[in-house]
Parts: sequence; C-alpha cells; structure tokens
Amino acid sequence: MHQPDQPQRAALSGPEPAPPVVDLGLLPYGPAYQRQIAEADALIAARAAGSPRPGVILLVEHPPVVTLSRRPGAAANLLLPEHRLAELGIALEHTDRGGDVTYHGPGQLVVYPILDLNRYGLRIHDYMRLLESAVIDCCAGFGVAARRDPGATGVWTPDPPPDGTPAKVCAMGVRIRRWVSLHGLAINVTTDLAHFGVIVPCGLAGRPVTSLRRLLGERCPPMPAVKASLAACLLRALAAHRSAPAATP
Repeated sequence: MHQPDQPQRAALSGPEPAPPVVDLGLLPYGPAYQRQIAEADALIAARAAGSPRPGVILLVEHPPVVTLSRRPGAAANLLLPEHRLAELGIALEHTDRGGDVTYHGPGQLVVYPILDLNRYGLRIHDYMRLLESAVIDCCAGFGVAARRDPGATGVWTPDPPPDGTPAKVCAMGVRIRRWVSLHGLAINVTTDLAHFGVIVPCGLAGRPVTSLRRLLGERCPPMPAVKASLAACLLRALAAHRSAPAATP
C-alpha cells in the first residue's frame, strides 16, 4: 500500500497518552516478532474503528540470533553458513525490517516501539532521528558521549583509547506498515561483542561495534537501569515531538 510522504498529525481531544512500556524479558526473536505484529494489528484496527490507541514500547533481550534483511546483497555480509552458526549456538532469522544484517544476544537491549506515526506527525526520516536522539540522551546519562553519523544510521561513539575509532553502540532498523512502526533499535550493554565476528555488522565493513561495558568498564550500568533510562528518554522525545507545533506545509 502506498504511504503518503507527508503524514498528518492526528487531531486529539486531549493530551496524548504515553504508550505503555512492556518488558518481555529474554524471548526468542520469532515470538517477539509475532508480538510486534499482534500489537501493530491491534493499533491499525483501533484506528480504523475510530478509537485510536497510544501503541506500546516493547523491551526485550534475545537469545543469540543473527537477523538478515531482504536487502539485495545482505546475505554476502553473513560470514558463516547457517550450520556453523548453529554450532556456535546462534540462530539465523530472516526479517522484514530495513537495514542489512545484525546480531542480537543477551546483554543487548532491543526496543520495539509499535506506534502510529501519524499521531505524532512523524515522517520516516524524522522517526529515525528521534530514535537516535533518545539513545544519545540515554548514553549521556551514563557518561558516554555518543553521536549520529551522517553516513550511517545508528548511534556511534569513540572506542576506548588507544584506538578511539568511532564504533557503533546502537543499531537501528525499522519497517513502517500503514504508518505503524515495527522493529526498532538495539543498544549493546554487556553484549558478547565476539559474536559480531560472524557478520559484517549492518553491512559496514571496517566499522567496529562497541558496548557500554567496553566503554565504561566497571561503571557500566546494569540492564534494568538502561531499560528505565532508554524508555524514559524515548517517551520524552515522543512527548516533545507530539507537543511541538505542526510544520507548515
């Protein structure tokens, strides 16, 4: 279905309720994806019935899994065959999100915002920048200076000295279905970074990945603290955008 380039901010009779935050704990990729679809279907149905809902923000950690998008050439960035991944205890899942290939595993916080972007007046580009801003604010709260990279979606930060090479701490990939968002972001907290060696992360050769533990060492925050902080930063970013004056066409 064709999606308009200029979504219109929906008129509301009162303050926009915040989407609830639901912690799914440790859940395999497949069931988590089905939960996303169910939430998106409910959101679309409620909108069609004239009783729109605020959506939901799902937090989850996945058992080790590589997810491969439908982008042409993405499979070339998978460095091991599926049977070798299985021997390492890493599953392989094909996905309909944007992006290329990535890894999810314990110690990585994955956030799936299931939101009606029309209700926030968000174009796809604006939505991606909003996600990046929320992660940057979250990292700053833990003493990590993170930033965008104009040439690569996600959030980046200099790796510890002596290297100091910009490394990705948070990957992003989304799908928009009838202006409802699916998939989202993955920030490395205490992730086993060695597992990224089975892929070319996000198809970006020579661009390393990092984690809050690698950056902060013993000062790395526990997962519950990162969950609480990132959810709060994302909710603030959504509320700020929703309350801002609509852009003039």
